[in-house]
Amino acid sequence: MATPTRLIFSDVDETLIRLKSMLDFLDYHFPAEHGHRGTRRAADVREKVTAMAATGAPREEMNRAFYRTWAGESCARLAASGRRWFAERSSRPDFYLAGTREVLREHRAEGAVLVLVSGSFPAVLDPIAADVGADHVVCTRLEERDGRLTGEIVGAPVIGDGKSEAVDELLRRYPGVDPADCYGYGDHVSDIPMLAAVGHPVVVGGDPAMRTRFPGAPTLIGG
Repeated sequence: MATPTRLIFSDVDETLIRLKSMLDFLDYHFPAEHGHRGTRRAADVREKVTAMAATGAPREEMNRAFYRTWAGESCARLAASGRRWFAERSSRPDFYLAGTREVLREHRAEGAVLVLVSGSFPAVLDPIAADVGADHVVCTRLEERDGRLTGEIVGAPVIGDGKSEAVDELLRRYPGVDPADCYGYGDHVSDIPMLAAVGHPVVVGGDPAMRTRFPGAPTLIGG
């Protein structure tokens, strides 16, 4: 197998897929697993996260609050639920953002290493990674105990600076790859550290802050 010459780092939510996977899976999993009580639980979490956002809470703090909701969930049942969620959602023609999906496919065909980088978690991301042929998934890992989630995360959330740190750590595993030759795809200001860590940032969508930060970068718009 040829030695890769570049790594491709891509955010997932609203960069590769159209959905916000964490919230969409929240609304999918809890009602399916816990009925009306689960529906109420999902709504309460949405309200809490929205309230935190309105007060300007850091995304890392919101991320931790979101994952505490999953305390006590069976790891095996969660993984199975994630596969069902993906099968249902990916059957929709607009699940993927076509422009991003196609360019990532082209990178893969050229022999690049594809890395999905997301603040979301494995139950949601693993089926997507398998479908697009990702070589690595860098994401928020949840603490497990006796086959169930504790509600805490392992290490730091993969958001903002956490994304660039994850990129740096993975690049160390490929000493022959120059970061200047690598690509990064993202849609939100929380992706800026990741995109700034590579030589070829690509902005997905029309966020003015992203365009201002990367004025010469190519842009992928919807599709």
